[in-house]
Amino acid sequence: MTPHTPTLSKAERDALLAGRHTDPHRVLGAHPATRSGRAGALVRAFHPDARGAACALPDGERISLRAIAKGLFEAFIPDRALPFEYRLHFAFADGAEWERDDPYRFAPTLGELDLHLIGEGRHWRLWEALGANPHRVGETDGIRFAVWAPNAAGVSVRGDFCGWDGRLFPMRSLGGSGVFELFVPDVAPGALYQFEIRTRDGALREKFDPLARQTEHPSAAAARVHSSRHSWGDDAWMRARAEREPQREPLAIYEVHLGSFARVPEEGNRVLGYRELAPRLVDHARRFGFTHIELLPVMEHPFTPSWGYQVTGYYAPTARYGDPDDLRFLIDHCHQHGVGVILDWVPAHFPRDDWALRRFDGTPLYEHADPKRGEHPDWGTLIFDYGRLEVRNFLIANALYWLEEFHADGLRVDAVASMLYLDYSRKPGEWTPNVRGGRENVEAVAFLRELTSLVDERHPGCMTIAEESTAWPGVTRAVSDGGLGFSFKWNLGWMHDTLRYLKRDPVHRGFHHDELSFAMLYEYDEFFVMPLSHDEVVHGKGSLLSKPAGDEAQRFNQLRLLLTYQWTRPGKQLVFMGTEFAPTAEWNCDASLDWHLADEPRRRGLQLYLEDLGRVYREHACFWRWDCDPEGFAWIDCENRQHSVLSYLRRDGDAHALVILNLTPVSRSDYRIGAPAAGAYRELLSSDASRYAGSGHVTPDQVDTEAVPWHGQPQSIRLSLPPLSALVLIPART
Repeated sequence: MTPHTPTLSKAERDALLAGRHTDPHRVLGAHPATRSGRAGALVRAFHPDARGAACALPDGERISLRAIAKGLFEAFIPDRALPFEYRLHFAFADGAEWERDDPYRFAPTLGELDLHLIGEGRHWRLWEALGANPHRVGETDGIRFAVWAPNAAGVSVRGDFCGWDGRLFPMRSLGGSGVFELFVPDVAPGALYQFEIRTRDGALREKFDPLARQTEHPSAAAARVHSSRHSWGDDAWMRARAEREPQREPLAIYEVHLGSFARVPEEGNRVLGYRELAPRLVDHARRFGFTHIELLPVMEHPFTPSWGYQVTGYYAPTARYGDPDDLRFLIDHCHQHGVGVILDWVPAHFPRDDWALRRFDGTPLYEHADPKRGEHPDWGTLIFDYGRLEVRNFLIANALYWLEEFHADGLRVDAVASMLYLDYSRKPGEWTPNVRGGRENVEAVAFLRELTSLVDERHPGCMTIAEESTAWPGVTRAVSDGGLGFSFKWNLGWMHDTLRYLKRDPVHRGFHHDELSFAMLYEYDEFFVMPLSHDEVVHGKGSLLSKPAGDEAQRFNQLRLLLTYQWTRPGKQLVFMGTEFAPTAEWNCDASLDWHLADEPRRRGLQLYLEDLGRVYREHACFWRWDCDPEGFAWIDCENRQHSVLSYLRRDGDAHALVILNLTPVSRSDYRIGAPAAGAYRELLSSDASRYAGSGHVTPDQVDTEAVPWHGQPQSIRLSLPPLSALVLIPART
């Protein structure tokens, strides 16, 4: 250390007292010094409310410190070589005393490599450098606090360990990195804390830690120091995951909002916690053959009706359902029972809560400084500055954090379209073209490509799924081929066309036959997930059951038909929780699912059908192995507008299945359909069967082909098609 004189300038004293000193270690702590030609150490301490202070040495000696200014104390200790251990003892006018280790006797705890990687925007384990991390220096345990605030005039950490007094623990600036750091001894996991930031214009901002791993409660600006104690038991799942190719495997996703999956009415409508939900969710998903659960955002958010899509704590699981290890338990339990977990992730925007990311250090730091690029006109939120290396690092490290620290199997990336276009939801004059004069957000494109590349590289078998609603080319094409590199894209076009078709009176459906067949024209442009998500059952859109035309019995018939179509056509499928109960009312995030509906006859039939549909899907690879290959699908007949019947083949090598959809409430007897192979076909599913609360229209368990070419196939079979139904058949030999 460089020797310091025993006195301080007024400027340094004033800066310390005003919370504007960016290098408090230069003033406080122990420093080499000489007095009257005698070498030793000068110890300085600071507590603005203390009446007296002393330095307590390990051998029991206590050396009084003299006051040199209000709250500033110092003493020269002769013949004392640095470093050495001591504690500070403060006395107050009311007789209270406080003894603590001195944070300012420790060297920086962040290394040059950490700072270099942060500066480059390539610290992929950023949560281990920034935030609040348990740390040991020698034999001393404490917490290292670190935060990126490059434009701050001063930063301090405060918490329940110092009476929330932001004057006591000013942090040091680590040069041009923009990082402020302080190791605070005697603080342990569980402590609550915030950062207090002094802006360059003199304002004081109390801020939530952007890298906080736990929160006090959802609406609080206080973070909680967290250190995981969870012991994972999913090694077999994780090893197998690394070998998986999701595009060629069964993938059926059950989308869940944890707060409204199940509640306890007897306890004031209490939501279930992560640990309570784990076995119930797993058993329910397995019952219907779902391969994965997708959780609406579990990152901390203060506003419950946002469903998690307005995130304030990107690294903190919401405290609504427990602590971070409780979420780890849920995911671990899923894996141990063969169910994957996908997390919704929101890098497109963040809310304006002033205690969170907004103008974090007094300047637009995480958000883009230009309102035309930094403010979202639809949602009243702020947009990340994707061109800033540290911001991209924050987001990409966050994605990796959920995959690494919580073993998530994939991320569904929300609102990708809003990221890709500078003119998204903006009128002419409300947006600024990119450097090439175009509407594409080139910085966001680069961010997304870096994200998907790193997920593929570091976590093989994990998925990235884009909610992207436009015709942007190559969303799921490899980055090396000019694409964005996502594993899958939500097929919102299929969803809109299909639901629009089912809303039509069957009398008119023949005029709109293309609404069902059109999606196959672009099916192999991307790798798709077909979503019937939460977005389709809120904001006055009604429940899924309410969408098809017809009376209640016909709507149930069409719901089973719709699910069959979704499960048997190319692509993967996603349904929102509660679909299996077919509620009449739309989803309410503040109430439990309507579990009481499960025993009603038609709804019980729907559940039985979904159980069988899920089993058939998983057991027959023709429904998923060649999803991404045109060889896996062929129309048998997509032109029967007169009768509104669709039929197609799903194939896996020589194995195949026939799917026939009758989209009117009229049964079709002696209906001939082409078949690719001679022999008998057996019925795997009839959605109209009495077992499923259908009309019970009789269909044969097995039917023989005839050597009558039909629909371009060498053979054909004659069937009786039940009204508003789906039939699935396979060769009887399989």
